[in-house]
Amino acid sequence: MANARLVQQIQFIVEVDKLKEIFRQTLLTQSRRQENDAEHSWHLCLMVLVLAEHANTPNLDVLKVLKMLLIHDLVEIDAGDTFAYSTAQQADQHARESRAAERIFGLLPADQTAEFRGLWDEFEARVTPEAKFAGALDRFQPMLQNCLTEGVAWRQNGVTSDRVIARGQHIAEGAAAVWEHAAELIAAAVRAGHLPA
Repeated sequence: MANARLVQQIQFIVEVDKLKEIFRQTLLTQSRRQENDAEHSWHLCLMVLVLAEHANTPNLDVLKVLKMLLIHDLVEIDAGDTFAYSTAQQADQHARESRAAERIFGLLPADQTAEFRGLWDEFEARVTPEAKFAGALDRFQPMLQNCLTEGVAWRQNGVTSDRVIARGQHIAEGAAAVWEHAAELIAAAVRAGHLPA
């Protein structure tokens, strides 16, 4: 007889494989195809390992940050990707994603459901040092990708530098040094004509 807990966990693993099919507006730097959510999550986790020393708070719980970033976009399996600069899509984003979190994390055994939902809620609230750092990298990564792809996604969607700056300032809450670098990248993108002023 199969272990019921293991069966539940494997059902969750099978379900979250769908994250590889959720495509973002962000382009990959080489092929210029759209990045999928699984690639985004992997890239963010690697960024945590490399950039943790630049977090505003020393001695972060890096494992907790990694967990947050591995699960934070799983809700997009149901809710879809919300383009960062679309006010229409953002209007009901939290409600859609909250329903998705309930269903997707609910596939797990109760203790893991509670843990994953708690991590997702913590990430969304961006109050703890770990959530602030995770959120900072989640904002920085697509901005960096846009800079490295000559701002194609920005220009296609009519995004201007003031909107990128307004959205990116949140990076400073978790990693001030990363925001300083990001601001330089934004200015360079404007000078190069990749990001409308």
